[in-house]
Amino acid sequence: MATKIPFRDLPSHAPYLLLGGGTASFAAARSIRARDPGAKVLIVTDEPDLPYMRPPLSKELWFSDDPSVTETLRFKQWNGKERSIYFQPPSFYINPEELDSVENGGVAVLTGKKVVHMDVRGNKVKLDDDTEISYDKCLIATGGVPRNLQVIERAGEEVMKRTTLFRKVSDFRSLDKVSRNVKSITIIGGGFLGSELACALGRRYLEVIQMFPEKGNMGKVLPEYLSNWTTEKVKKEGVKVLSEALVKSVTYKDDKLEIHLKDGRLVKTDHIVTAVGLEPNVDLAKSGGLEVDSDFGGYRVNAELQARSNIWVAGDAACFYDIRLGRRRVEHHDHAVVSGRLAGENMTGANKPYWHQSMFWSDLGPDVGYEAIGIVDSSLPTVGVFAKATAKDTPKAATEESGTGIRSESETEDTATSAVASVTPAPVVENKDDYGKGVIFYLRDKVVVGIILWNVFNRMPVARKIIKDGEEHADLNEVAKLFNIHED
Repeated sequence: MATKIPFRDLPSHAPYLLLGGGTASFAAARSIRARDPGAKVLIVTDEPDLPYMRPPLSKELWFSDDPSVTETLRFKQWNGKERSIYFQPPSFYINPEELDSVENGGVAVLTGKKVVHMDVRGNKVKLDDDTEISYDKCLIATGGVPRNLQVIERAGEEVMKRTTLFRKVSDFRSLDKVSRNVKSITIIGGGFLGSELACALGRRYLEVIQMFPEKGNMGKVLPEYLSNWTTEKVKKEGVKVLSEALVKSVTYKDDKLEIHLKDGRLVKTDHIVTAVGLEPNVDLAKSGGLEVDSDFGGYRVNAELQARSNIWVAGDAACFYDIRLGRRRVEHHDHAVVSGRLAGENMTGANKPYWHQSMFWSDLGPDVGYEAIGIVDSSLPTVGVFAKATAKDTPKAATEESGTGIRSESETEDTATSAVASVTPAPVVENKDDYGKGVIFYLRDKVVVGIILWNVFNRMPVARKIIKDGEEHADLNEVAKLFNIHED
């Protein structure tokens, strides 16, 4: 292994030190600089890349016509405009060596460096090359690492080298290459990432199999009828779906991977992608004496995202207190934007609690897309109100109309003013034939705690207001009218 050479004149002190180079870290840097224009911010990331957004790695980049997309990492948004996955070009950042001396401050990024030890009392961290950097204020935004299945980890080298855990730019590049050189790829996992990758790969000229333990795609999130309907849509994208599939063992035999399921089914394939969730990266908890939440994982922080008086946590690694919905940990791009921005504001003295609900979205091809907010968990009682979809009710049409490319609704802020009327009781509506577009309400103690907008776009401020108000609603059909789903 190559020896890591310390930077020549690495700053020994950073007024604002941000650990991790993802969305939350970049959002915090931007927020700090907006409130403290002379701020000196140092981002330390173990990846070789400058800060970038992850969603296009499993979404738009796969639909690019450009053969050099793995190099350029540029993609056409649904609205036709092109952009890079990087938040800013290299010229936006200053050299780490110049951070001490630059007059008006700036943001520097130290790539390929891992923080291995945190001295909370001494306000300093140690890198993997033994360099020490002290700080005034520190943000931990270290994200998470993809989980693997133990049966694959135990299966030996031949299986492991034909398995992709999907998270980074390098994973996108290697899976793109694999997809051009093999005949069959099997995706294990029925959640957002697994379903998005299945749809993306389904359009290529190879066999794509998706397997998961649930009865249908997104089974942990969507009510069963909608999960089953979604599975049919995924099949139409060219994917062979195996539901209620529990992996017993994986072996490598005759140039093929053999996946043995617990019910006796056998699947032969060339490559496996495991998309079975994320393990929040809490490596610094031990040396830093920071609390890890035993239920949700991640660093436990208060409503202001604080772990200590001068340490904040944002993004996937934060288990925070939401003043509306209670203790949570959220793994989505928009949450990284919202929590990173809030942490940055609080690092510059704002003292604001987390109340702005982040949203997330998932598109299964250009025709089915949904946006969600709050707690969406299929174990909660749900009420769905649906209408017939028109040509305008697709992710592609929605982004064309809104003019925003990547659907992080928090980056194009908007607020709802419409009041929510209280109304008379009515039964749950489920249109059995076609879930073209609609609104699904998730309830806890009769109060709406989560909402999915199914092929209904640019209405997130209305959903956010309903959750923020936290009222009991006698008739959710009336509430659904606020989303104008019955308009042509």
